Amino acid sequence: MEFGMYTFLETRLDPTTGEPVDLERTFAELLEQIECADAVGLDVFGLGEHHRPDYAISAPAVALAAGAARTKRIRLTSAVTVLSSDDPVRVYQQFATLDGVSGGRAEIMAGRGAFIESFPLFGYALDDYEALFAENLELLLAICKDPRPAWRGGMRPPLGGQGVWPRALQNPLPVWIASGGTPQSVARAGALGLPLAIAIIGGEPARFAPLAELYRASARRAGVPEASLKLGINGHGFLADTSEAAAEAYFAPYAEVMSRLGRERGWPPLSRAQFDAGRGPRGHLWVGSPDEVADKIIAQHKIFGHDRCLIQMKVGQQKHEAILRSIELLGTVVAPKVRAAIGK
Repeated sequence: MEFGMYTFLETRLDPTTGEPVDLERTFAELLEQIECADAVGLDVFGLGEHHRPDYAISAPAVALAAGAARTKRIRLTSAVTVLSSDDPVRVYQQFATLDGVSGGRAEIMAGRGAFIESFPLFGYALDDYEALFAENLELLLAICKDPRPAWRGGMRPPLGGQGVWPRALQNPLPVWIASGGTPQSVARAGALGLPLAIAIIGGEPARFAPLAELYRASARRAGVPEASLKLGINGHGFLADTSEAAAEAYFAPYAEVMSRLGRERGWPPLSRAQFDAGRGPRGHLWVGSPDEVADKIIAQHKIFGHDRCLIQMKVGQQKHEAILRSIELLGTVVAPKVRAAIGK
């Protein structure tokens, strides 16, 4: 199994103006985290794309290229690229450039995003949310396959053999589909034979098992060999040397963010009881000691049979040193234990 982490790179906001502050420090800490993940043997580091003041990454490929210059082996991916509101030609060019800079370590994780700010920002209508994603994915895959694609859709001008350069070192450039649980996205990934990442940020993970089966069943119906599929599970998590230390360090910042986002979407505030339930054996949170988190991932592997596990550790204003320790424990303790158990 591959292990990694991803971050949305939350900013520190001025309490008076609401504007981001200390961005130099924010980016410096990000690069230290990427270096640490590479040093402890993690396989993947991902960056989300957002267009809000509380997140610092609107151009993941740029920041990942900075990380590529300071690492040797770790794969570098968006988490996610909001493909519905972007130009597939530019997405390919940016990540092909990253692929060249990194020596063939780039990936694209394409999704529709959890927020809507990019749509009015770039002049797209929310009514076209699904149609934009489907068409842009089709074009992106066509570009990955052919440097001079002949393509026509309904949402952007056609391509009639114009060259898309530079080309990625990897052929094809890996494109994952990221889904928060939408069956249509899961089935699409299976039918196209694309890797799938399912984000589980609430509820019991076992309830998502039908999505894994839908993914594989859709692939079978399309004649895609199951051996060629890759399934990832993404979610929130944090490790410390003891279970109690992990819970106490993570709860307050995590609850602040989830409650703030809840106010935007009509959810109630996150309670400590809900948090503790999420940490339990059947819950969605990978928060605890290395042994607790490893045992939970092993149990989930029996449900999903997944190939990759990506953890979002920084949710809220977690201390940088604590995040580095969490990365270290994931790479040096959790990953070896899970791999050994799965290998048996």
